[in-house]
Amino acid sequence: MMDGATEQEISRELSPTERLLWAGRPLSGLRFRPADVFFIPFSLLWGGFAIFWEWSVFNSNAPFFFWLWGIPFVLAGVYLIVGRFFVDAWQRDKTYYGVTNERIIIVSGLLNRKVKTLNLRTLSDLSLSERSDRSGTISLGATNPFAPWFGGMAWPGMGQYVTPGFEMIQNAKTVYDIIRRAQAGT
Repeated sequence: MMDGATEQEISRELSPTERLLWAGRPLSGLRFRPADVFFIPFSLLWGGFAIFWEWSVFNSNAPFFFWLWGIPFVLAGVYLIVGRFFVDAWQRDKTYYGVTNERIIIVSGLLNRKVKTLNLRTLSDLSLSERSDRSGTISLGATNPFAPWFGGMAWPGMGQYVTPGFEMIQNAKTVYDIIRRAQAGT
């Protein structure tokens, strides 16, 4: 199902010979990922220790340098505990996906517009991960075994390690079938 804004965003990238077969977006809002089973306890330990450090330094009249030393660790802890969820939601809100008769298009970017395209003829690895509510992720290429760890971090620079894909989309199997048919040329 295509909404007007999504279709318009993807249509900006189409060549005159292309036909848009599907356009969509990732699920919106705050979402948990499988890797959060490990990241949430880690972030609580990191943030908890950093806050404890700062509190201890502040209450012990330690040198000012020690107080300054802990601030980046507290900020990183706060980001890991809560900030990354909001950055991830913001990134997904600025992401658009499209499938044409020739290629796959991913438009994203928080501060500047980035366009990633993958030719359907040269796309060899295609995998589907579907949830019980029919939402899921379609990976478009060979996957890095650590990719699920990077996906939800929303940390600057981590995107280079993630395999391109349609992440957290509704009716993932239907979109997967559209891509397979487009690859076959039907």
